Amino acid sequence: MLDGLAVAARIRGEIAPQVREFTSRHGRPPGLAIVLVGHNPASEVYVRNKLKAGDEAGFRADLERLPESAALDDVLTLVARLNASPAHDGILVQAPLPRSLGADAAAEVFDAIAPHKDVDGFTPGNVGRLVQGRPTLVPCTPLGIIELLAREGIAIAGRRACIIGRSDIVGKPMALLLLQRDATVTICHSKTPDLAGVARQADILVAAVGRAGLVTRNFVKPGAVVIDVGMNTLTDSSVAAAWYPQGHPRLASFQKSGRLLVGDVHPEVADVAGALTPVPGGVGPLTIAMLMANTLRAAQLVVGG
Repeated sequence: MLDGLAVAARIRGEIAPQVREFTSRHGRPPGLAIVLVGHNPASEVYVRNKLKAGDEAGFRADLERLPESAALDDVLTLVARLNASPAHDGILVQAPLPRSLGADAAAEVFDAIAPHKDVDGFTPGNVGRLVQGRPTLVPCTPLGIIELLAREGIAIAGRRACIIGRSDIVGKPMALLLLQRDATVTICHSKTPDLAGVARQADILVAAVGRAGLVTRNFVKPGAVVIDVGMNTLTDSSVAAAWYPQGHPRLASFQKSGRLLVGDVHPEVADVAGALTPVPGGVGPLTIAMLMANTLRAAQLVVGG
């Protein structure tokens, strides 16, 4: 098992003295503003964890909350204010935004964030720099996965990598980062014929589709490295009983609460994979650690190093 918690803790430990030095030199800590629109329960949890991590890192971490009834112009006005704020080096707008804002709201809001404060790496300028192989601020989840592979001594160059999922947040930037490290990369999606057969050729398999247990043992080449990005809530007791034997701690946890956080990778994959990230405790902590790293990087860029 690849311990994302431990790697994330090491990254945060490396960041801490740099934050103290920045604060001492510039008379203020690096600043992160998180914009939360509405009351999505999952978003509330994610934002709380990000704010806690920012506080622990020594950042100024502020929550800017707008009600569910907010208009798109309200969100854009808030982003404009944060763009101009000398106290905030990084801006993160928590997705998803309420549907009432419109289908194109997320794109409009992300486009409005100043590229040098875009700690999620979603603005067109930052995406373009990543495509060209000269990134400044990179999406946190793919960047965290690269850090995990590097720190665990897992070779990338010359290996076959397969990514299941083509999102702008994970799939596409993940492919670019692996390609830039000399992997041969395949991106799969819902229209890919023989998905399991394609995935089974990979030395490094990244699952990022949001479908609990999609990746079963027949997707995985024996000995492959499997990275599970999925974050799904399992509530079906029959599925939990099929996945975990009696006495398994994860089944006991499900029986206690009636729900369980699971990934896109079926538990049986542990029997064939050479290395595997757990859910929880795998990619999630790394995403937050890289958000902290990006915020520090953004602050350093503002002051010139």
